[in-house]
Amino acid sequence: MATKEAMKYKNEIVQGDCLEVMAGMDADSIDLTVTSPPYDNLREYHGFTFNFEGIAKELYRITKSGGVVVWVVGDQTKNGSETGTSFRQALYFKEIGFNLHDTMIYYKWSGPLNHKRYEQEFEYMFVLAKGNIKTFNPIMVNCKYYGKDSDRTGQTYSQHNEKYRKIRSGIDRTNINPRRIRGNVWKMDNSSQRGERYDHPAIFPEKLANDHIISWSNEEDTVLDPMCGSGTTCKMAKMNNRNYIGIEVSAEYAEIARRRVEATHYQPDLFGICGHRLFPSFPGCTLSVGHSGFHRHQPRPVRGDGGEGAE
Repeated sequence: MATKEAMKYKNEIVQGDCLEVMAGMDADSIDLTVTSPPYDNLREYHGFTFNFEGIAKELYRITKSGGVVVWVVGDQTKNGSETGTSFRQALYFKEIGFNLHDTMIYYKWSGPLNHKRYEQEFEYMFVLAKGNIKTFNPIMVNCKYYGKDSDRTGQTYSQHNEKYRKIRSGIDRTNINPRRIRGNVWKMDNSSQRGERYDHPAIFPEKLANDHIISWSNEEDTVLDPMCGSGTTCKMAKMNNRNYIGIEVSAEYAEIARRRVEATHYQPDLFGICGHRLFPSFPGCTLSVGHSGFHRHQPRPVRGDGGEGAE
């Protein structure tokens, strides 16, 4: 049974040191964490620092068995070399007991930095699981090979000689499904491009938070962001009928987060219509299926660019 202290935090933005606040939370009480720490010194964050190892251990303690932590992080280039902080953090999470369930990529556009290297266009999204993952509601996208033939090799009809297809595979040809599970490289505009600006130096896109929330949690689960900044994770958790807990060390940012979340309302089946109302520049259906009980919907044609369509 949850303690009075833990219940106090539910559906609240808590201003304070996340390590101290998490220490007051029950073990095995959080279904999903989606967060992005102030890595290296890429982000000026009012002079605050954070204890990564302490935070990682607390996240493991308070995450439910089968729960997930999504850790969005990048590396600074310093003295001609990337710091490798992201890799060290991922390995430390494994060391304390998490499974590295998936290494995903947040592919974003960034302005040219004129380095003597190819331009940096991504951050890591480490999906960490405490034991065997309990919830996966996959987002589906259109398959560009729909209607073509395939055998067990995965090759399409145009790549095979029909006469020898069945001989080679031992099975009859089958049609490729119209939908498939989305890949683990997520291309999306960054927040400044989408007009999501809330007086914070490093806001990640609402769609990024949304898609992880609907993928790794169910309605009425509890979603945490221990470094919630302007409250993007909490906003999208509320919009998707999840409980949320946001922790923010900066009083200024905590107040911004509170205002954003207070202005947000749960929108039933918002993403059953493919997310077009909220995210019009991402064609194709954003679909959650599985444990959450969402249903499949056909994609609706939309105008826009920069997102995933047929793949």
